[in-house]
Amino acid sequence: MTLAARVRDKVGGGDLVEGRTIGVGGLGWKIGGRPGLWRWWGFWPRGGVAGGYRGRGRGEKGPKPIEIAHRSFNLTQELLSSTSFARQLADQMTLSKAYVVIAKEHGNLQLAWELSSQIRNCQRLFSQAAVRGKPISLEEAHPIITQLAQLIYKAQDLHYDISTTITTLKNHAQALEERANAATVQSAQFGQLAAEALPKSLHCLNMKLLDEWFRNQELRKLAETHRKSPMLVDTNLYHFCIFSDNVLATSVVVNSTISNADHPQLLVFHIVTDGINYQAMASWFLNNDYKGCFVEVQSLEEFDWLNASYSPLLKQLSYSESKAYYFSGVSAYPEEETKFRNPKFVLLLNHLRFYIPEIYPSLEKIVFLDDDVVIQKDLTPLFSLNLHGNVNAAVETCLESYHRFYKFLNFSNPLISSKFDPQACGWAFGVNVFDLIAWKKANVTARYHYWQEQNAHRTLWKTGTLPAGLLTFYGLMEPLDRRWHVLGLGYDLDIDDRIIQSAAVLHFSGNMKPWLKLAVSKYKHLWAQFVDFERPYVRDCIMH
Repeated sequence: MTLAARVRDKVGGGDLVEGRTIGVGGLGWKIGGRPGLWRWWGFWPRGGVAGGYRGRGRGEKGPKPIEIAHRSFNLTQELLSSTSFARQLADQMTLSKAYVVIAKEHGNLQLAWELSSQIRNCQRLFSQAAVRGKPISLEEAHPIITQLAQLIYKAQDLHYDISTTITTLKNHAQALEERANAATVQSAQFGQLAAEALPKSLHCLNMKLLDEWFRNQELRKLAETHRKSPMLVDTNLYHFCIFSDNVLATSVVVNSTISNADHPQLLVFHIVTDGINYQAMASWFLNNDYKGCFVEVQSLEEFDWLNASYSPLLKQLSYSESKAYYFSGVSAYPEEETKFRNPKFVLLLNHLRFYIPEIYPSLEKIVFLDDDVVIQKDLTPLFSLNLHGNVNAAVETCLESYHRFYKFLNFSNPLISSKFDPQACGWAFGVNVFDLIAWKKANVTARYHYWQEQNAHRTLWKTGTLPAGLLTFYGLMEPLDRRWHVLGLGYDLDIDDRIIQSAAVLHFSGNMKPWLKLAVSKYKHLWAQFVDFERPYVRDCIMH
C-alpha cells in the first residue's frame, strides 16, 4: 500500500486534492496529488458527510474539503529525538558553553564572545520554534550548526581537548558546590536569626500590656486573688500547662483550646513565663474571661528552689565555657551549626517540663502544650486515656526516619550505645499527657538530672530538650494516635489537607512560626483565626 493510501485510510479514506509536505513522526513526507485551491492538504470523504457526496472534478461544486492541521508540536520531544535539528543544536550548544568557560580561563575573549553569540542565536531559534509551534527547519538550523561546528573545531585546534574540558568543568562544579553549600549555611543562619528575633509587633504588645499593668492597680490585686483559687488544685478539673515568654502565642493556645472544648469552664491553664514578661502575660489573661476557664500566670523567678545547686543545667550554664558556647556569637565556634548554639534550648523556661510534679505537687495528671500549637478539637478525652503505668503519652514519629534515636543521640558514645536502640522510635513534645503519680514513682526528674550531668560537655547530644526527653522517658512512653498531634507546619510546605483537617492539634514546629513574616502563608490562617483582634492593643500593634 502506498504512503498516500495509508494516510488516506488513517483519516477515513478519500481522494487527495492537493500535494503538500507534511510532518509525520518527525519526518517530512511529500504527498502526491493534483493541484487544489486549499492551503492545506485534505481529502474528500467517500460518499460525503452524509453519504450523498462524491469526489468532484475541477470546477464542480461540492462540500468544502476537511482540512487536516499539523500534529501538535512538542519542543521537549524534539530535543530528545536523535534525528531532529533541535537535538543537534542543543548538543552543540552544551559543548560550546563548556568551551566558553575554558576560553575565558585561557584569556581568549574573542573566541568566548563568538561562541556566546552563536549560543544566543541558538536559544533564540528554540524560542521561536516554541512560540510558532513548528519544528526547526534545515534552512534555520544550517547556519548556526555550521558556525558552531567551526568554532568548536577552532577550540579543539587551540588544544582545548576533552581532558582539559573535563578537568575544568570538574573544578567549576566543585566551586559551584562550595558556593551553594556556603549559601545554604548562610541562609540557615539568617533564618535562625529571623526566627529568634522578637517581632516589632510583639514588642509593641508587651509594652502596652506592661504599661496597663502598672497603671491598673486592680489587675495586681486580681493576680493575688487568683493565686489562692481552689481550682488550681482541683483534680476533678482538666489541667493544662504552658511555659512561654510569648504573650500572643500563648493566648492563641488558650483561645483555640477553649473554643473547641465542650465544657470550657472545667479547664484550668497553668502558665509560667520569665520575669521580663510576667506583667504583660498576667495583664493579658486577667483582662479576659475565656468562656469561664481559669488561667494562672506565674513567674519563673518564684521557683527559688530551682537553682544551680539543684539543676545540673543551671550549674553548667554558670561555667564560662558554656556561656561562651551559647552566648558568644557565631565566630567563636565556626565549626558548629548555629541551630545547635541557640540559647533558647538552654533557657530554664524550656526545661521546666522536666519539673512539672514539683511545680504542681497537688495534681495527678496534666497536659503539656507548646506555645506554637493550635487546638482544633476537644482535648479533654486525653485525660481519660489509660497510660498503662507509663508516665508520658505522646505521638511517636517512627514514620519519619530522621526522628529515630540515632538522629538525636551520639551512638559512638558507649554510654548511649550500651543502653539504647538506635532505631527506637522518637516522639514529639508539644502535646504530652503526663501521669504525675507515675512520674513521682519512677523518679523521672532524677533521671533527667543524671543524663543532663552526663552531657555536661555535649558528648551525648548537641542541645535541646527532645534528646534529653528521649533518654529521660525511655521505657515510660505511651503512644498516642497520630491524629492527636500533627507536626511540621513551621517547615513542611506539603502537609496533606486531609491530615490537617482531622488533626486535634496542629504544631508549627520549625523556624517559620505563624507570628513571624517567615510563616508559611498557606497555614497561617489556621493560627490567625484564634488571635483576638478585638483587643485594642492587638489592633494597634499587630494590624498596623
